[in-house]
Amino acid sequence: MQDPENGEGEGAATAEVQVNEQPNALIACKVPEEVFNARHLKEQFEALFQQFDAGASFQFFKSFRRVRINFTDALAAAEARVKLHKSDFNGKEMRLYFAQSVHIGSPRLEPPKPEKQFLISPPASPPVGWEQSQDATPVINYDLLCAVSKLGPGEQYELHTGTTTTPSVIVHVCEDDSSGGEEETEGGKRARPKIIQTRRPDYAPSVKQ
Repeated sequence: MQDPENGEGEGAATAEVQVNEQPNALIACKVPEEVFNARHLKEQFEALFQQFDAGASFQFFKSFRRVRINFTDALAAAEARVKLHKSDFNGKEMRLYFAQSVHIGSPRLEPPKPEKQFLISPPASPPVGWEQSQDATPVINYDLLCAVSKLGPGEQYELHTGTTTTPSVIVHVCEDDSSGGEEETEGGKRARPKIIQTRRPDYAPSVKQ
């Protein structure tokens, strides 16, 4: 058996939570355009809701044909919605909906999470114990360097023998063309070769009658 007093207390607490969770604002949709232009219609519109809460405030959005009605009490907003929803105003049906307030994250700009700060180079605030990793030692193939050093101009060295499914890899040593008839200056430096531009083809303009 449950204690009736405790049951009543739990019900009251539940009801209080539900009331606090209810929004204290309404959104009036498809409001006639005359309400935004005519002062007396605007006053009549405000008077409909001020009978439920004298301290109600209004925000008019003419482009969307909507009005936000802010009440000081959630119970007053609920009562106004029950009695005025789909009621007639100035010859047109008025529809009211509760304004739901959505809170997304914090109102302030928070720094990125620590695990995402590694995307910044260098990290803005590295965690405790973080150390920069050293670059790996480059791999040098000394056998290849030794074989290439023994080759003369025009010779070749086969690195990988080709098979039926893979090609062969052969290193060719370029011939030395340093003595290719280039003139040297007095300082002993070779003159830079002259770049010969491609000749433009002949163009004979055609005369159109």
